[in-house]
Amino acid sequence: MKSLSEGGILISQVHQLSGRVFARKLRDHGLGAINPAQGRILFALWKGDDIPIRELVSRTKLQKSTLTSMLDRLELDGLIIRKPSPNDRRVILISLARDHEIIRDLFLQVSHEMIGIFYAGFSSGEISDFEEKLRRIIANLQDCDETDESHEEKG
Repeated sequence: MKSLSEGGILISQVHQLSGRVFARKLRDHGLGAINPAQGRILFALWKGDDIPIRELVSRTKLQKSTLTSMLDRLELDGLIIRKPSPNDRRVILISLARDHEIIRDLFLQVSHEMIGIFYAGFSSGEISDFEEKLRRIIANLQDCDETDESHEEKG
């Protein structure tokens, strides 16, 4: 009997374990109100805000319904602002609120700590090889995801 590859299971375990460790580190740094997915939204906005929700969906890879509920919470916590686009009032832009910088510095510190945990004992070459393989897996999954979406739209 041919053994099955464990890649998917291993990726799932990495996701679960890293989420727990990351959440604990956020709490340890006084950021317990932010969960890892909300952090991903903020991180995407720190790279450039004042963007439509569809752009944020693309940057975070979160589903629009999930993203919308998280944006509600981030807005309630005073970390983001929603405003109509000056060019098209039907489009809502997502911007960072002015108090986000304190959280950004702590969040980036936690992110650096997580990188240290992830790559403890890895050489720079191993890190590059590993990340390239992950990008290939992501591309494979995105191709499949886009294909499934296009079939749903046609059906």
